[in-house]
Amino acid sequence: MITVEHLYHSYSDDEIYAVKDVSFEIPKGEVFGFLGPSGAGKSTAQGILTGLLKLQKGHVSVAGYDVEKIKQEMFNQIGVSFEQSNVYSKMTALENLKFYAQLFDVPTRNPQELLELVGLNSKGDIRASEFSKGMKHRLTFARSMLNNPELWFLDEPTTGLDPAIASIIKGIIREENRKGVTIFLTTHNMYIADELCDRVAFIVEGEIKLIDSPQNLKLKYGQDLIKVEYGENSRLQSKTLSTTDENDRKKLIELIENENIRTMHTKEATLEEIFIKVTGRELM
Repeated sequence: MITVEHLYHSYSDDEIYAVKDVSFEIPKGEVFGFLGPSGAGKSTAQGILTGLLKLQKGHVSVAGYDVEKIKQEMFNQIGVSFEQSNVYSKMTALENLKFYAQLFDVPTRNPQELLELVGLNSKGDIRASEFSKGMKHRLTFARSMLNNPELWFLDEPTTGLDPAIASIIKGIIREENRKGVTIFLTTHNMYIADELCDRVAFIVEGEIKLIDSPQNLKLKYGQDLIKVEYGENSRLQSKTLSTTDENDRKKLIELIENENIRTMHTKEATLEEIFIKVTGRELM
């Protein structure tokens, strides 16, 4: 669904690049995470893929279309949910969706059903200017689904949402992916990436450092650790031991033989810990 080859982009018409020699492919049906801190080049890359920024150097194909020669038909196949909501404030939620539905040349989804899907079913007749930031974000998310996109660009889809609403949004993303929708997810939230993505790319200062599945990254870069809790409830103790360190392995055997083991489980590295280890940068 997406092919990117040696992509470069500069905002200053020189060799100071916001995106530098970026290459990757995304097959149909995959959830691909584009992960990095603010200013890493995520939004720049997404802007080029969605036609908001002009291609300067490299080759980019989106849903079978060359973005250097974008055709209107491409926008019938893609949906975009921006981190910064850009709804029409003077229109109601329903009016916003009905207006955007008219821009497509393909059948669109029922606006009221989309509002219900994102928990705004009782807010359809309220002007967007009266919405909170989180409600505007949900309206933007709903709008991105109007045309039943085959390729769905999601920029920080759960930002500013409370845990219950964020869980609903993640459920919608999973369901659309089960239907075969390809998803390009840009985020600095490693937890949502770990939950949703088949593969992730780490991008820092405009360059991709690696691309792999979250599971493979944990196996490759995570430490082999076991956390053991032992003792009585009033005096519960815990130790985290390495399964590859000989001394730690002996301690583990001693605990099993001599203590009242309450819990014992492996401890894997988080994507955020791996990101810092690989890139030397924190997600800020």
